[in-house]
Amino acid sequence: MSDLGDWFRSIPLITRYWFAGSIAVPLVGKLGLVSPVNLFLWPDAFIHRFQIWRPITATFFFPVGPGTGFLYLVNLYFLYQYSSRLETGAFDGRPADYMFMLLFNWICIVLLMIPLIMSVLYVWAQLNRDMIVSFWFGTRFKACYLPWVILGFNYIIGGSYRWLPNRRGGVSGFGVPPASMRRAAEDQQGGGRHNWGQGFRLGDQ
Repeated sequence: MSDLGDWFRSIPLITRYWFAGSIAVPLVGKLGLVSPVNLFLWPDAFIHRFQIWRPITATFFFPVGPGTGFLYLVNLYFLYQYSSRLETGAFDGRPADYMFMLLFNWICIVLLMIPLIMSVLYVWAQLNRDMIVSFWFGTRFKACYLPWVILGFNYIIGGSYRWLPNRRGGVSGFGVPPASMRRAAEDQQGGGRHNWGQGFRLGDQ
């Protein structure tokens, strides 16, 4: 346990609090201590109901579940890795400058968790654009391409499950709308069948 504590204390100050908040807020929502509905960014509630905490909690909140857990852990790793490098590298000894950069990015990217992490990664990649970095499966490329690789990676692991058939539907699930949409369409069309009439058999008058 002391090793974990020593590792946590070794994280640069701003990254440490950001990392801790990105674990604590989703955990609070996952355990049901606070409803996740009260944690994400909802402009109407923020503006008209004066729920001023939403921009802050939305920065740390991530809807962790069976389909999103891996994406969440990967982005936590990116946060720890590249925010630490930036804070101890280009912004070493200048915590106020780093905090101002995060605040500026936070406002520009609509106050969300993954875009803020991506913005830090992008800044680090531009400051080290000629550095050769390694990615999964042994791929190596210049750091200036890293944000675009990770953007595609996030899209694949975060969005691909929406386009794949479920286990029950099998291959026939491709291109089939959800059951709720099918029911709504059938209601509008009178049970989903067109009234073609009864027709006549050959020989009938």
